Amino acid sequence: MDCFYAAIEMRERPELAGRPIAVGGSSRGVLTTCNYLAREYGCRSAMPAFKAMRLCPNLVMLPVRFDLYRAESARIREIFAQFTDKVEPLSLDEAYLDVSHLKSHSASIAAEIRDRIRETTKLTASAGIAPNKFLAKVASDWRKPDGQFEVTEDGIAEFVEALPIEKIWGVGKRTAERIHRLGIKTCGDLQQWSELDLHRHFGKFGSELYRLSRGQDDRAVNPHRERKSVSNERTFRENLESVDEGLERLDSLVEELFQDLEKHRDRVIREGFVKLKFEDFKVTSAQHPMTKPEVGEFKRLLVEAWDRCDGRSVRLIGAGVRFVPEDDAGEIQMEMF
Repeated sequence: MDCFYAAIEMRERPELAGRPIAVGGSSRGVLTTCNYLAREYGCRSAMPAFKAMRLCPNLVMLPVRFDLYRAESARIREIFAQFTDKVEPLSLDEAYLDVSHLKSHSASIAAEIRDRIRETTKLTASAGIAPNKFLAKVASDWRKPDGQFEVTEDGIAEFVEALPIEKIWGVGKRTAERIHRLGIKTCGDLQQWSELDLHRHFGKFGSELYRLSRGQDDRAVNPHRERKSVSNERTFRENLESVDEGLERLDSLVEELFQDLEKHRDRVIREGFVKLKFEDFKVTSAQHPMTKPEVGEFKRLLVEAWDRCDGRSVRLIGAGVRFVPEDDAGEIQMEMF
């Protein structure tokens, strides 16, 4: 979906048309997303809100309304289900669809799905069509907003050759810097290196770089993708200066967590954790094995994490659990929305 949360807010508030919009709550939080006009000023998701306001002084900051976004996401998934039951959601606004069993051309299917989304929700979607997940994900960004792009089997080599290495899964800023120091800028450059040499420099990830730089990805669409954790967090309007303040705020977070866990009663909990973000934006977390979440255990974890503050105040607290992994119970054409 195209700037999903912001697009929903613009649909719900027509008076905001033509204005830069960000969704993310107070000025002390981070942006969840922003519309394309705000992005022209340099705003982006996960950016601290105060920095976004400096870049775009007339930015309209809106609070997050997850109930509304979840409802719209459910409507969109109902549209996907009209075409295929092989749908792997990645988030509220992204999913992989396997349409290899359908007779119609994949690009035509993608166009029809996008049309139905527009008619049903008045929102736009972009799609990437390709033989595998990696290429479909990259292609989905190629014609945003409100477009689609197809990478055919015959066009893979040409498509990946000039692709920046930053487009590869797992290549963040630091990894990109390491790769650049080797004189590698594109997937075409990576293809000049042997798998052994890449493994020597990057360990197991070197083998991933070798395959993905050639557009190879054999992962299937998994309609029952396993959820690994449940958590929530809150950024405070004023920094917390003492552990007692933190313990007081933790109560409501844990209560919300317990409510969320009611939807996952069939899952076995492996451990609980508490996350803190300090005034300098450094993050720490404390975790401990846990089969049944208890308020007292989360409080102990918060105290353990707080001991690392070194005099710094705390701007964010998070609490969550990680689950025990569930038992593990040909070429396909992918679409990425």
